[in-house]
Amino acid sequence: MAELAEKAVTPEDQRLLVDVSDGIATITLNRPEARNAMTKRMRNDLCAALQAADADGRVDAVILTGADPVFTGGVDLREVAADGLSENPDGNKRQAEDPAQACRDTAKPLICAVNGTCVTGGLEIALSCDFIVASDQARFADTHAKIGVIAAWGMTALLPRAVGKRMAKEMTASARFVYAEEALRIGLVNHVVSHDDLLAKARELAAQIVAATTPATAATMRIYDDTDGMSFAEAKEVEEEAMRNWTVDTDDMQRRGLGKGG
Repeated sequence: MAELAEKAVTPEDQRLLVDVSDGIATITLNRPEARNAMTKRMRNDLCAALQAADADGRVDAVILTGADPVFTGGVDLREVAADGLSENPDGNKRQAEDPAQACRDTAKPLICAVNGTCVTGGLEIALSCDFIVASDQARFADTHAKIGVIAAWGMTALLPRAVGKRMAKEMTASARFVYAEEALRIGLVNHVVSHDDLLAKARELAAQIVAATTPATAATMRIYDDTDGMSFAEAKEVEEEAMRNWTVDTDDMQRRGLGKGG
């Protein structure tokens, strides 16, 4: 019987790069000639890659970044113009593939390493990650309204939670760029580093997370997400309920040297 021919590697297969090492999965949007605009195939592949990293026992943290010179602006508008939008059962037009939701669904800590321009759908993806590390060449904007569309991946919920309602409204209404240092000042990002140090800083943060990760890490991160927007009393009740249902692994505490208070 003749051997099966190897599957040909097409350019589209290289639009998303995934590397796993030292407990860290690094996912790179790799369509630099199109400023990492995400085709439907890329969006599906990104959702699948995030789900795979979440299910991979070798992975304790995930980094999402883009191939220089930009992070991404989200969907490939040329493809949308050619193919149109998907339609849900209610008859509303929308983009069916939602990588921002896939980021929010990822239980493992997810770091967005923003290497350049991060706008519109790209900003929704970044805001859906747990942490943002920005290059000093990064800049951020919400241009949905400017181009005549309404956000569908969570911008109006995510942006005001990061920077406050007034600044979120300003960013959307003006479509102006917020550069890295301002992004740090207004709480949009966690860290700003030199461009050449971006991935090293992201990996340093990821390594700290890997070293500290226990089963309680994902559970606590989920509490942060689930209680976002709640009153203190409501959020405290969720926390207390989670603790009541949590089984403390005292043997693991002893192995980690935490039995005497840390």
